[in-house]
Amino acid sequence: MQLTNKVALITGAGSGIAKATAKLFAKEGAKIAALGHTKDELEATVAEINNNAGEAIPLVADISNPEQMQQATQAIIDKWGRLDIVFANAGINGVWASIEELTPEDWNKTISVNLTGTFLTVKYAVPYLKKQGGSVIITSSVNGTRIFSNTGATAYSSTKAAQVAFAKMVALELAKHRIRVNVICPGAIATSIDDNTDRQDLEEIQEPVEFPEGNIPLTDGKPGTSEQVAQLVFFLASDASSHITGTEVWIDGAESLLKA
Repeated sequence: MQLTNKVALITGAGSGIAKATAKLFAKEGAKIAALGHTKDELEATVAEINNNAGEAIPLVADISNPEQMQQATQAIIDKWGRLDIVFANAGINGVWASIEELTPEDWNKTISVNLTGTFLTVKYAVPYLKKQGGSVIITSSVNGTRIFSNTGATAYSSTKAAQVAFAKMVALELAKHRIRVNVICPGAIATSIDDNTDRQDLEEIQEPVEFPEGNIPLTDGKPGTSEQVAQLVFFLASDASSHITGTEVWIDGAESLLKA
C-alpha cells in the first residue's frame, strides 16, 4: 500500500470528492482525519472506512474558524503524532449574482470559506508537515482558472483563482522542507456542491453562449465522478508525484477547453 502509516487530513470529507478520496486513501493504508461541518455525514464516512479495516476519526470544524482548525489539527497530532497529507477540498459555491446584487456579506462568506478556509487548513498543518515532508492538495475549479462564462460566479471564481496563486506561493516557500503543494481543477463532477449554490436573477446579465451538444467532449456530455478525481488526488499525495509541486491539474474531460 502506497500510503501505509501516513496520516491524511481531508476537509469536506462527508460527501463527494473528499469522501471518495478518504475511502481510497484508507484502502491504500493511510489513517484518515475526516473533517467537515456536518457530524452525521462525517460519522458515516468514518464508519464506512473503519468497517472496511481502515482507520479514521471524525473532526467537526468550520474551516473558516482559526480556533476550530487549530484544535482540529492538534487532535490529529494527539491521536497519531504526525501529519503527512492535507487535502484542502472543502468549499462552497455561494451566491451567484450580478455585481450589483451581490452583497458584501455574500462576497465575504464565499471568500471566508473558500480562500481563508484553505489558508487556515494549510497554515496549521505546516509545522507538522515540516517534520518529515508531505503533500498538500487544494481543490480549485475550472471556474476562475479556464472558464469565465459562468455569469454571476464572481466571488466563487475569484476564490478559485486565488487558491492557485496561494498554492504557487506556498509551494516555493515550503519546497526546502520537502512539502509539495499542488492544485486540482475539476470540471463538472457528480457531487452535491450545487446544493449550496444560490443563483439570483442571472437571466438578464448572462451573455448568450452556444456550445456543441455534449459539452464534456471526453465523455459525450456526462460529468466525471468523485472516484476519478480521488485517483488524481491519490497520485499527487503519493511518491509517484515526488517531483511535482506548484502545479495545477485540470480534470474535466476537456470541458474547459471547449468553454474557455
